[in-house]
Amino acid sequence: MNQAEKHATLLIVDDMPANIKVLVQSLHAKYRIIVATNGPGALELALSEKPDLILLDIMMPGMDGYEVCKKLKANEQLRDIPIIFITARDEEEDEAKGLELGAVDYITKPFSIAIVLARIHTQLQIRALNRDLAKSLKLIRSTFGRYISEDVVASILDTPDGLRMGGERKEVTVLMSDLRGFTLLSEHYLPEEVFSALNMYLEMMTTIILKHQGTIIEFIGDGILAIFGTPMRQRDDPQRAVACALEMQLAMPQVNEKNRNAGFPEFMMGVGLNTGHVIAGNIGSYQRTKYGVVGSTINLASRIESLTVGGQVLVSEATARACGPVLAISQSWPVMPKGVGRPITIHEVTGIAEPYSIHLPDTKKIDVQPIDNPVPVIIHIMEGKSAIKTSSEGRLTGVSLPLATIASNMGVERLTNLQIDLFNPHGVSITNPLYCKVITEDDGDGTMTVHFTSVSQEAEMFLQRLIGSNSAIIAS
Repeated sequence: MNQAEKHATLLIVDDMPANIKVLVQSLHAKYRIIVATNGPGALELALSEKPDLILLDIMMPGMDGYEVCKKLKANEQLRDIPIIFITARDEEEDEAKGLELGAVDYITKPFSIAIVLARIHTQLQIRALNRDLAKSLKLIRSTFGRYISEDVVASILDTPDGLRMGGERKEVTVLMSDLRGFTLLSEHYLPEEVFSALNMYLEMMTTIILKHQGTIIEFIGDGILAIFGTPMRQRDDPQRAVACALEMQLAMPQVNEKNRNAGFPEFMMGVGLNTGHVIAGNIGSYQRTKYGVVGSTINLASRIESLTVGGQVLVSEATARACGPVLAISQSWPVMPKGVGRPITIHEVTGIAEPYSIHLPDTKKIDVQPIDNPVPVIIHIMEGKSAIKTSSEGRLTGVSLPLATIASNMGVERLTNLQIDLFNPHGVSITNPLYCKVITEDDGDGTMTVHFTSVSQEAEMFLQRLIGSNSAIIAS
């Protein structure tokens, strides 16, 4: 006897004592046997004992075997128990009806014990294999679900051509997020500590994205690329994407509380969204394949995210239009992202109405306090992560963290990323460089307002002394 049969329980259902006696005597040496003499008794025993197989007579008073089989298959806890009919009804239509109701086999009386034993052995083997297969599939889903989203795993496993190379055109909403202040963490903490802080953040964001039924395509360092609309498209994909972005922002205080408790610096996050068409599917080779998305819609979402400061959710005109009037938009302005070739309008979203009802807290406008003795600075325009040759002298004229005002004749456009070097009156560098984004352009007197995006601890201490405040700069 193999392992599948060693501890198997068989339920015999028959109203004839003679039939029961023959079956019990023939089977009890191999299996644990329980007996019911009517339909209701069979259902009660099946629920309490969860047998591995049921031998079921058809012709019984009151509830016949067909009705018992129907009720067993309708019960979620019992439907996978194999049922073999053993009956004197030998018409072809009787057998067909039994199999249609879900029975796995049909034996007519008088029966051969050898045949009964062989059929039982086969069905118990099949059930054991099905259970092993179910466990394997569960393991596959849970394991690979940690590397790609569960809906992508389902698409691969449940679709006949799920592993086919290539993709299809789909309309989606793309969500891209990125942390502010993470570079400083990477430079000043051990790799193990960096991974710990990053994983705390990603775990919380992943939970929120999956809650809103987004598909996580990949983690790009401290950035996240998620898609709403593939593999499965829903009518409210754009709205759910925005709701997800807002909830991600609302979770950042909890992320930072964990960071503080672990001795890490605080983060802030920017999120950009765009709606449009992509090609989604399996990319790579048969040796190494990933589920991915490509298209200009992704690139524009990335550009929009790069325009954010910490705490912001910015969406494209296409996403705002797809969402409709449910969005609360605090401001809108035209921009000319690199590589787009035409001006676009972006919108800062602070909330979304029912049925999502998610809103960011109101933020008070910060009035930048002037500095009595402005600090000389050198301004460099940033291109990606590097400063480009364009630079200019200026003066730091005001600070109210995380904002500052800088006077310069550089004429920098709004949302430009800058590197700022601080100097004392003798031309000696005071701190490590500061990084910021222009949030208001030259208002006519050569002054622009910037929002700090990365500040070293040394620079933070200097600015605190400069404004005579104990407030901490939030790297945003």
